[in-house]
Amino acid sequence: MLTKMLHIPTADGQADAFAACPDRGDRHPGVLMYADGFGIRPVLREMACELAGHGYYVLVPNFFYRHGPAPVIELPEYIGEAARPAVFAQLMPLIEEHTAERALRDADAYLRFLTAQPEVAAGPVAVTGYCIGGLLAMRTAAAHPGQVAAVAGFHGPVGADGPDSLAKVTARVHLGHAETDMTPEALRELNQALDAAGVGYTSEIYPGTDHGFTMSDTDAFNPGALQHHWDRLLPLLDLTLSKS
Repeated sequence: MLTKMLHIPTADGQADAFAACPDRGDRHPGVLMYADGFGIRPVLREMACELAGHGYYVLVPNFFYRHGPAPVIELPEYIGEAARPAVFAQLMPLIEEHTAERALRDADAYLRFLTAQPEVAAGPVAVTGYCIGGLLAMRTAAAHPGQVAAVAGFHGPVGADGPDSLAKVTARVHLGHAETDMTPEALRELNQALDAAGVGYTSEIYPGTDHGFTMSDTDAFNPGALQHHWDRLLPLLDLTLSKS
């Protein structure tokens, strides 16, 4: 496994990023991975390496780079319930400043950088994201319909931009929702909007899960749900991206 830290030129500066890919000398399909609001840290690097081990070049940008390199705020090793209020007090202003306009400008830069890497194969890419990263992934897919072949979002506010944004998505979609984030009624409304938009998708509530269920450094972590996430994500990428 090859891993490295990189700097992505953007319209507003340089975003630091973590990248992982197989150590074979050939080229691999590209995957843009958006972190949750806690950002790049050991668990995100582990997840990127896990995905890369299946034959992908994975790029994880620090989308809060305007406020400094990752970690933008000091994080405890384990983000338990007692630590969350203080962490979120620091994070929420950064999240609020990360407007849709900023996110779309950055997405242009991230995809341009990803596809220019010598280890990345020509052809479409995939985008995946967690928590707020799920929303960023859907925004990226909607803005780049000819380039993004697959998009996945986990425990994120993926429908926050409304039905009109879904109509722009041509990628194959998987959405994995936390039980505490999504009621069955809300899921039905979201899936109806995806149907109306003509999107090919799977969208489901992962039973018994809390927001953040994929993240092993939080109280929300659910090992079975993390595996379910891989069981959904990997076939999606195999279906939509060609590996040499």
